[in-house]
Amino acid sequence: MPAEPPRVGSVRKRKSTPKRKRNARAATEPAAPLRLSPATLRTGLLTGALAVTAQWAVQAEPSARLDVLFATGAHLTGLLAGYGILVMLFLMARVPAVEHGVGADRIARRHAIGGRYVLSLCAGHALLALCGYAAHAGTDLLSAALDLLGYPGIAAATVGTALLGAVGVSSARAVRRRVPHETWRAVHLLTYLGAALAFAHQLAGPDVAGSVLTLWLWALAHATVAVLLVWYRLVVPVRQALRHSLRVIDVRTEGPGVVSVVVQGIGLDELRAEPGQFFRWRFLRRRLWHTALPFSLSAPVRDDTLRITVKAAGDHTRRMRRLRPGTRVLATGPFGALTAHRRTRRKVLLLAGGVGITPLRALFETLPGGPGDLTLLYRAGSAEQLVLRAELEAIAASRQAGLHFLLGRSDAAFDMLAPQSLRNLVPDLAEHDVYLCGPPGMSAAATAALVRAGVPQERIHTECFTY
Repeated sequence: MPAEPPRVGSVRKRKSTPKRKRNARAATEPAAPLRLSPATLRTGLLTGALAVTAQWAVQAEPSARLDVLFATGAHLTGLLAGYGILVMLFLMARVPAVEHGVGADRIARRHAIGGRYVLSLCAGHALLALCGYAAHAGTDLLSAALDLLGYPGIAAATVGTALLGAVGVSSARAVRRRVPHETWRAVHLLTYLGAALAFAHQLAGPDVAGSVLTLWLWALAHATVAVLLVWYRLVVPVRQALRHSLRVIDVRTEGPGVVSVVVQGIGLDELRAEPGQFFRWRFLRRRLWHTALPFSLSAPVRDDTLRITVKAAGDHTRRMRRLRPGTRVLATGPFGALTAHRRTRRKVLLLAGGVGITPLRALFETLPGGPGDLTLLYRAGSAEQLVLRAELEAIAASRQAGLHFLLGRSDAAFDMLAPQSLRNLVPDLAEHDVYLCGPPGMSAAATAALVRAGVPQERIHTECFTY
């Protein structure tokens, strides 16, 4: 059995506290946030897909006629496409239990993969329906297409599918790199219009409208997801902005092209932000207000302040160096699952690359542990590129934790992240949990090296913010 991580405060011997005082203190402490595990999410989504397939099977009429076979396939692909669109919207809703349990990067990857399946199902549904109609009417595909577009519901569904296709094209990796973030965001909003047009088409079809129970369940599922979207993407951010009144109070230079932005607000403990998590930040000043980008907290929340540390990697991040105290801030979150709840072992290795040090610096300070339980490896090209070095050294000294700076070019002959190199720095590496954050290439190479060094994949915890 793996050893359980020590509880907060277990390093020191504490004086006994009267039971009544302990109960009163426990009553005032906020409950642990609800987290939905990746396995639970996967099981729930697959169960829904099986239920949709079962609904199709109940209504399907076996036949060897060509038009009926085409129609039967069109019904199945149409139902699964409608369900897939609903799942995509749910993954976009930023539900805290899902974000905190699964992790924003995993959600983004599943959303991207799921989007390809949905578009394929939509295309398959359209093609099968067209072939079925042409076979039934005894006409060619072009004439059948023109006839079908004469039905308002089918015309609306065609427009909706085209909008979803435009979103899919804009999200393709080759296109995404060439499209400004603001343009990509604007095109992505077409998902809602496309989904609404598809929903209207589904309500008119026999698979949903043929049964009162199915119709009500389908409408209830869509209404629930719509409420989640409105609540967590509109109401909660507005309420947070009004309640916490965030403003920039300081901008500090941490190194070449790197600054820390300190933001102060009211009642920030209510956010229950954990070390390792991030917010989506929007700074209300010229040329910055229109974009919200994810940045991790680089320090624990304290004295109603939040701190992020940002490296200039584009026009938006370069402009952040010119922020002035008093600038209003809209911050949505917290998000992310790179937190202490993933820990399963007493000993922990934190492995950072570049500005990926920011969430790990907060964890380095706050993860419970005694002398020797925590080790931080920080990979950078040179000493000048180390971010928050003085803070890391102070934390390591006060906590008696290991700290190693791995400096040198990434294309050097000696690989500092090779399995044997990691084992030399951390002799009992296989007994550690590993928290990893860095550029995608470094993270992939480090993950492969850690697995070869004996660390099980499930004990390597990482989160990528380049989606």
